[in-house]
Amino acid sequence: MAARKSGFFVGAVAGAGVACAALAGVGMRMAPAGAAEPAQVIRTSGAPAPMFAPPPGAPMSFADIFEQVSPAVVQIDVTSKAAAAPRLRIPGLEGFDIVPKGQKGEDGEEAPGPKQQSSGSGFFISADGYLVTNNHVVADADDDGINVVLKDGRELKATIVGRDEGTDLAVLKVVDPKAKGAAFPFVNFENQAKPRVGDWVITIGNPFGLGGTATAGIISAYNRDLGDSSSTFVDYIQIDAPINRGNSGGPSFDIYGRVIGVNTAIFSPTGGSVGIGFAIPADVAEATAKQLISGGKVVRGYIGAQIQPFTKEMADAQGLGDVKGAIVADLVAGGPAQKGGLMPEDVITAVNGVEIKNSSELTREVAKGRPGDTLKLSVLRGGKPRMIEIKSGVRPTEKELSLNDDDGEEGGADAPAKPQVQKSEALGMTLVPIDEAARRTYSIDPAVKGVLIDGVKANSDAGEKGLRKGDVLTSVNGDPVSSAAQVSSAVEAAKKLQRPSVNLRIVRAGRPTIVPLKIAP
Repeated sequence: MAARKSGFFVGAVAGAGVACAALAGVGMRMAPAGAAEPAQVIRTSGAPAPMFAPPPGAPMSFADIFEQVSPAVVQIDVTSKAAAAPRLRIPGLEGFDIVPKGQKGEDGEEAPGPKQQSSGSGFFISADGYLVTNNHVVADADDDGINVVLKDGRELKATIVGRDEGTDLAVLKVVDPKAKGAAFPFVNFENQAKPRVGDWVITIGNPFGLGGTATAGIISAYNRDLGDSSSTFVDYIQIDAPINRGNSGGPSFDIYGRVIGVNTAIFSPTGGSVGIGFAIPADVAEATAKQLISGGKVVRGYIGAQIQPFTKEMADAQGLGDVKGAIVADLVAGGPAQKGGLMPEDVITAVNGVEIKNSSELTREVAKGRPGDTLKLSVLRGGKPRMIEIKSGVRPTEKELSLNDDDGEEGGADAPAKPQVQKSEALGMTLVPIDEAARRTYSIDPAVKGVLIDGVKANSDAGEKGLRKGDVLTSVNGDPVSSAAQVSSAVEAAKKLQRPSVNLRIVRAGRPTIVPLKIAP
């Protein structure tokens, strides 16, 4: 489980061990001091009447709710690649990682890397097997590495339908042949009758890998910001029902058994529950799930502007009093905002008539637009109001934004297109031609010919063998290659000969080595 910010934790990883203490199902009622009456044992089950009256509005028990909704809640067990073990470096072969001897198979080939297990929670949202969970629960899962455990003990395979880093949500689909034709119990999102702060909430999940566990509490607050990228699109619900590691992706219910949120994070100095948990609101979760099911990804609008909060101090400096909004710090050259006439230092106060109070609200309103939609921005320029119309672009992924270091911007860019490099996939690697920029970046000698490895899938044989971005592939099975097409042709030729693998000659930092890679069936 990774830290989100100081004190915040996402709860995907089950604890290594759980200390349990069992108490007998009886309660002791002690006589008042000085009384002659001996203490009496009061059994909690089979009593003819309640021992006390609950406060007004409190349910006597959550048992009916649990029985109603718990069959739809599942445990999600994930197998993923563990962090690589330390590798040796041999003098004279600097730049190449050598796998320790004990990690090689009998045939001399490198053994697959170590695997790790983690657990989270999820819940069915349809009878045909669609599940909602957190993105961080399944983001690193191996192919065929997701198992879903139902309340009745069945274990089924699931595959990822789509993931969204922006909201930390993912949708899975049960694909196990054993479940063919099955109708799964499911629950519904509630995004109309919004519970109030102080209303009851019940959570069900898989804390510490223990399986279906129910906890109850109240809604503590709305509109919480966790200070990470997901808060750009999510106003979190704060709840005090205990949630722990492994509860991530599980649902929070109201007292009618309707899903009001998806449990995602906790605030804790210890990693365990201290009574402060956070859930993604149902309306956000439902809208995201629908997009993932329909298209496998979430598409958001974007204008290509770097923004920041318009503070009271900034407003005072311009004589704008209590004006709230977001101020434009910079524009992406050639992006939608620049094309539409937005300028640095413009103060944006509304989008399509919806007032905004800060930069996060601006990002959310812009993101609601579909690519090609016209966004009407109310702005103040030099203290004078004006309306600017911008044709929305497509927001890049959160990873792309972080690589571009667009801190604080509303959403990436329709920046002028950079020269497109033709990329091809082969053997788990992304291959591109070697240009002069690549030679400078990776110090590739002009005499070295071949194709550049621009990326490697972590769970591929190439990834497990230590190949990485910047390596140069010069030949396949002894035949020189200068294009991705030639690599693919060489692999296909080996397939026709029913070869299980091919030998690649790799040059890294000027030093060549031969690496055998398995051919996927």
